[in-house]
Amino acid sequence: MLHQLFVPDFLRRAVKLFPDKTAVVDQDIRLTYRQFEERVNQLSHLLIDLGVKKGDRVAYLAPNTLQMLEGMFGVNQIGAITVPLNTRLIPSAYAYIINHSGAKVLMVDAELAPLIEPVKNKLKQVEYFILLPSPDQKDRTGWISYEEKLEKYPADLPPVPEMSEMDLATILYTSGTTGLPKGVMHSHRSMYFNALNGCIHVRTTDRDVLLHTLPLFHVNGWGTPFVLTAGGGTHVLIRKIDPGRILELVGKEKVTLACMVPAMINMLLHHPNAKTSPPGHHMKVVVAGSAPPPSYVKLVEDILGWEFIQGYGATETAPLVLITQVKSSMEQGTENLQKLKASAGICMMNMDIRIVDEAGRDVSADGRQMGELIVRGNNIMEGYWQQPEETAKAIKDGWYYTGDMATIDKDGVVAIVDRKKDIIISGGENISSIEVEGVLSRHPAVLEAAVIAVPHEKWGEVPHAVCMLKPGQTATDQELLAFCREHLPSFKTPKSVAFVNQLPRTASGKVRKVDLRQPFWTNR
Repeated sequence: MLHQLFVPDFLRRAVKLFPDKTAVVDQDIRLTYRQFEERVNQLSHLLIDLGVKKGDRVAYLAPNTLQMLEGMFGVNQIGAITVPLNTRLIPSAYAYIINHSGAKVLMVDAELAPLIEPVKNKLKQVEYFILLPSPDQKDRTGWISYEEKLEKYPADLPPVPEMSEMDLATILYTSGTTGLPKGVMHSHRSMYFNALNGCIHVRTTDRDVLLHTLPLFHVNGWGTPFVLTAGGGTHVLIRKIDPGRILELVGKEKVTLACMVPAMINMLLHHPNAKTSPPGHHMKVVVAGSAPPPSYVKLVEDILGWEFIQGYGATETAPLVLITQVKSSMEQGTENLQKLKASAGICMMNMDIRIVDEAGRDVSADGRQMGELIVRGNNIMEGYWQQPEETAKAIKDGWYYTGDMATIDKDGVVAIVDRKKDIIISGGENISSIEVEGVLSRHPAVLEAAVIAVPHEKWGEVPHAVCMLKPGQTATDQELLAFCREHLPSFKTPKSVAFVNQLPRTASGKVRKVDLRQPFWTNR
């Protein structure tokens, strides 16, 4: 018997088994699973009334709020597709993504509406602009008030169209290695298996309380609602990252689980209350991003008192593929455990990995020979939205090529050692060096620019620009940084600029970025 896998089934299970358990905590709002489902159903009825049908796209621009969370269920249960938007982009980027996705409805938190207003008249396919509530909400013409509209609809289950588990559930845009974002397509099936993997490897139960520190639009954020809901856990939402508030909520709400990037944990480690507010209960933190040194693991576990779990994945893999797990055959010494937790981990269930050389042969499992990490399994994307050429580049013979260089040892433990693509991961956000270089090259004084990642205490790494000026031209670092700020969001803007007469190159004329990076990363 074939049983189809659908994301909304997680919520139905939770309501059936835990109807009166606290499901969502959003500032002063506390809802049980029964109450949460009623709002989700009202949202579905609202969308149907607006003419949203199976396969239509509904875009969301919002921080971690009740309205954003319920959208991830209310949109999917009527067969529509969510398009979560990064809250840190500039208006022109929103115009491209919203138009490219063909979103019919745009949900925007009132606090973020000014990011849409400059390009609102360019969003020709959007039929309805809906304003989600925020603490400092202002009335705006041309927008529909979400809460006023929602309360008019019934709370019973809406009509559900005939669906397949291979129908798309979400399109999440990622910058990748090119300037234009790519829409990563995930089906109900891929999202369902990602949730199952989370339940198994992170060991979630109905006793868990998850603090949503990573944004729900983020690769490591939008999988967590399904993992926690599947087990009947409690969601605690936070609009903005505030280290003091995070430490307070961990104690007040008895938080047992959070997903964070290294930059976020660095903020917590340096907060004055870090040593004085241990949770008093078991707390797990899943960390994704650049693999940390073992000493970093020790700091988290000693100062914060949290169990450290390292994970590796990508938007294209929904996201996690690898996770740190201690096998019974491994040496159990503290130093060995910290070294293991600093690695990318072992392959999760329902997935398969290989580390291959340029000829496609598996590298030796000696922990030294490098190759590209390739992945296949139930979590992998269906492809890039309306970009078949890019899909064909990424998925070959059933394997997704991550572009990350790695090693694997005899225990199956993978370590990411370099990035084949020159992506900069700053505070958990992917930054395309090509995109930043393109902006710098538009400055009238710049002949050529190379952008690399350099270490940063707070963000893990940040963009650094190395520029060659045109003969007879002059420019200061502050002038170039100001120019970048006019055309890029702040997290993509380089934090420093250096000037050189010549850039190091390979025999074929390509810039040797490894030579540019080497002085910054030596002995780290």
